[in-house]
Amino acid sequence: MKAPRKDAPEIPESIPTPVTLEEFLENDFSGYEYIDGKLVLKIPPERHLPIPTTMTAEEFLENDLPGYEYATGELIPMPPATRRHGKISAKVIWHLSSHVYENGLGELYTAATIFQVGDHMMKPDVAFVSTARLDVDEDKTFPIPPDLAIEVISPSDVHSRVTRKALDYLNAGTHLVWVLDPVSKTVTVYRSETDIETLTREATLTGEDVVPGFACPVGQLFD
Repeated sequence: MKAPRKDAPEIPESIPTPVTLEEFLENDFSGYEYIDGKLVLKIPPERHLPIPTTMTAEEFLENDLPGYEYATGELIPMPPATRRHGKISAKVIWHLSSHVYENGLGELYTAATIFQVGDHMMKPDVAFVSTARLDVDEDKTFPIPPDLAIEVISPSDVHSRVTRKALDYLNAGTHLVWVLDPVSKTVTVYRSETDIETLTREATLTGEDVVPGFACPVGQLFD
């Protein structure tokens, strides 16, 4: 397994700058965008890129590798959760939990839980598994994907990778994926590759037929 370089320089994800928007447009700042007086890195730092590995899925499960997910031939770094990331994840669980448990719909799981998603081993920020699919060994990782996978976008996430991850869930059998964006305060609902909907804070998020009867204003997940 190729380990991350220990001597790799820390690359800041955003840099306050006296450069104006006009100066940014006139000069070559390759790899950066200009947002609110900052240069923002478009490509994630090296520490967030996949790491090639010869490790098998079984070896990944046998070893304690916190902070990583697994795809065939790669270890996928999971950046440490920010305070905002953790707060939003907790709010999602809080809103879902009473409805799920009071109605005996199934179980909720945090990001510490590994799910087998096709040939990937993933750790969704929040996951729901229906009662009918809970007949698995509780002392092992889930050999199945969740019914509902919920991901909260981190500052270092790349849009294409988040989309790819949502589609990987769906292709493996997950029925519904919610991707929460703390910046825009929106929830993107993935039902299939051709059925994707973004809900703003004024809309109502529902569990549809996956978590039947659940409904919550999008804004309440971010306030």
